[in-house]
Amino acid sequence: MNVLSCSINTLKGLYDISGVEVGQHFYWKIGGFQVHGQVLITSWVVIAILLGSATIAVRNPQTIPTGGQNFFEYVLEFIRDVSKTQIGEEYGPWVPFIGTMFLFIFVSNWSGALLPWKIIQLPHGELAAPTNDINTTVALALLTSVAYFYAGLTKKGLGYFGKYIQPTPILLPINILEDFTKPLSLSFRLFGNILADELVVVVLVSLVPSVVPIPVMFLGLFTSGIQALIFATLAAAYIGESMEGHH
Repeated sequence: MNVLSCSINTLKGLYDISGVEVGQHFYWKIGGFQVHGQVLITSWVVIAILLGSATIAVRNPQTIPTGGQNFFEYVLEFIRDVSKTQIGEEYGPWVPFIGTMFLFIFVSNWSGALLPWKIIQLPHGELAAPTNDINTTVALALLTSVAYFYAGLTKKGLGYFGKYIQPTPILLPINILEDFTKPLSLSFRLFGNILADELVVVVLVSLVPSVVPIPVMFLGLFTSGIQALIFATLAAAYIGESMEGHH
């Protein structure tokens, strides 16, 4: 009987895991469009956190920075170093763009691990990190594509398109395909890692006591930060590539 009971409990646990869903959506109707309301809600929360933190940290700037101001200056210096390394000496105008990408993705990723989104009940669907939705990551990737096209055209004019026939016109299709694969790889890499991390945590919580998944959650925080850095670094590298015209 004990063996039978254990088998039934095991099968029940496996059945519960098979029913795990990640990425349920809360829809809004805006005009003739259907949008993912939960993404807008959590994105607004992330934006509010960033704006609020920056406002508090720099509302009374000091010549010798301390506390929050010192932290934000360190973050800015870090973003400037990443931008300069990837873009080169003309990195200055692109620091705000790269910094915005990095900070938004970083805080979005961490919000999925630190904020108890799921305790907020919705009529249907659930709240999750903005980067847990493919629409968000695709939008960020497309913004990056627009940025590096703009950078190349601003620097070289229509001569920018000459890169598609370098070093030989035979490579024209491959060079065009490369510009399509860049946003695809950016968006799916970020989305896949955040989704996989959330799914692993949900499965572990279903299988074992709540204390055991904690190391995995800490690992998720680390990988979330790394994903934000990778996205920002690649975005800067693509912008630098379009300005320099090399592959």
